[in-house]
Amino acid sequence: MRSGTAVSARGAQPDRHAAVPQIELIGVRKEFGDSRNRTVAVEGADLSVDDGELFAILGPSGSGKTTLLRLIAGFEQPTAGTVKLGGRDVTALPPAKRDTNTVFQQYALFPHMSVAQNVEYGLRVGGVGKAERQRRAAEALEMVRLTGYGARKPAELSGGQQQRVALARALVGRPRVLLLDEPLGALDLKLREQMQVELKAIQREVGITFVIVTHDQDEALTLCDRLVVLNDGRIEQIGPAREVYENPANRFVADFVGTSNVLDGESAEAVLGRRGTFAIRPERIAVLDGATPVPAGHRSVSAEVAEVVYAGPITRIAAAVTGADGLRLTATLLSAEASTAIAHGTRVVLAWPDTAVLDLTPVQPKESQ
Repeated sequence: MRSGTAVSARGAQPDRHAAVPQIELIGVRKEFGDSRNRTVAVEGADLSVDDGELFAILGPSGSGKTTLLRLIAGFEQPTAGTVKLGGRDVTALPPAKRDTNTVFQQYALFPHMSVAQNVEYGLRVGGVGKAERQRRAAEALEMVRLTGYGARKPAELSGGQQQRVALARALVGRPRVLLLDEPLGALDLKLREQMQVELKAIQREVGITFVIVTHDQDEALTLCDRLVVLNDGRIEQIGPAREVYENPANRFVADFVGTSNVLDGESAEAVLGRRGTFAIRPERIAVLDGATPVPAGHRSVSAEVAEVVYAGPITRIAAAVTGADGLRLTATLLSAEASTAIAHGTRVVLAWPDTAVLDLTPVQPKESQ
C-alpha cells in the first residue's frame, strides 16, 4: 500500500455509510524545524473516523502518532492539508474552539482538590453554575463507575481510579470527540488489561468518538473498531483490527501488528519454493512429530527445536529449519496442547495450510508505454 508518494488510505477504505465523518484529515502534512533542519512528522495523511467509533492510532515511537492526535486536537497546526470535525473545517481553530477533549498519559489531577472538584474544574472555568456543574460531575463519575468517590483526594485512589477520574473530567464537557494519548501507559500489565475492558465499555455507553494513540499492538487490537498503522509519519494501512492483523498491507504492518514469520529471498525459496516476500503467523503453524501425517493442503518443513518459551496460556517454539542455514520459524501453541516432549533439540515437522501464507511481495509499477 505504501509507495514513494504520500499514501491515501481513503481509497482503501470501504464506503461505510453516507454520514459525515466525525473526524476527517485531507492531505495533512506536518513539518518541524527550518529549511536547514527540517523533520517531517506526518506526511500526506488522509483518513476519516465515524461518529461513535473507537479508533486507534498505532505505531512505534517516532512514527508521528502523537503529532497526528495533536493536529486533530488543535495543539499543532498542519503545514499543509485540512482538518475537519463533524464536516466543519477547523484547521485554523485553537483547541478551545474545537468540540474535542484530550486525556494524556499523565493524568495531571490537582492533588489539593477532591475528585469531584477535579472533574468540575473545566466547567467552573467555563462559568457553569455550581448546581449544574455538581450535577454533571456526578453524572460523569457515574459513567466511569466512581459514584461515591467525589470527596476523596487523588492520592487516595489507585492508578486505574485516577485514570477514570481523568476520563470523567474529559467527558463532563460533553465533547463530540475524546482524544486519548497513551492513556493506559502508566499502568501495570494487569491493571492495563482491566482498564482496556473498562474503557471499551465506557465508550460504548457514552457513544461518542474515541481516538486512542498507542504503541501497544495488543491494546489497539483489543480496544478499537478500526485502526491506522503509522510508520515514519506515513499511513501504512487503515482498517478493522481483524483485517489489519489477518491481511497486512506490507512487511512493516505484518512485523509490527502481532508477530510474523517473514520470509523473503532465499528463505522464501527454501520454505515455500518461490521468491517474493511472505508472512506466516506463528499460531497458524502446527508442530508435529515425525509419525504424524501432514494434513492435506498443508506445506511442511523439517526442523529442530531451538527454544521453548512457556508463557502461561501459550507456549512459543522457535525451530531451526533443516537445510536452511540460520533460518528459524516461530510457532505458537496453546500450552494445554503443547507436548512436554517438545524440548531443545527435538526433531519436529512444522506444517501450515496454504491459506496461512500472506503474500506481501511489493507490486512493481508497470513501465510506461
